[in-house]
Amino acid sequence: MGKPVELRDVEVKEGSEVILLPMAAEMVRKLLTEKKRPDGCLRVFVSGGGCSGMQYGMTIESAPGEMDSVFETDGVRVVIDPISMTYLLGATIDYVDNLMGGGFKIDNPNALTSCGCGHSFRTGGTPNAATGGCGHSATSR
Repeated sequence: MGKPVELRDVEVKEGSEVILLPMAAEMVRKLLTEKKRPDGCLRVFVSGGGCSGMQYGMTIESAPGEMDSVFETDGVRVVIDPISMTYLLGATIDYVDNLMGGGFKIDNPNALTSCGCGHSFRTGGTPNAATGGCGHSATSR
């Protein structure tokens, strides 16, 4: 599960690949079917912003880019650009469905703090940003 298929420009050590858990893989497959892109992939990326300094993003794409790292779990491909990969090494992606609704959740071992919403985080190299901007308090690892 979560074995690297193809890696470019980022050296990924054994056990530090990005892992897509079964429930998340099932939801991505469902999204790919709904979007009529059965051969597509899930792009996961990191960008500046959010209430903790960095934020996660996801989108469906037709194919990986030339410089992307590609991981496959249960037939679902996850693609990550080289810069985002430096922030996501060792992360686990899950899908959580609860009373507040469902959504993808990233457990990132590189995040020193995360916003209560779970969509933004801060690493050692990220400048301090205002915390709690989403209406939730920040949590520390």
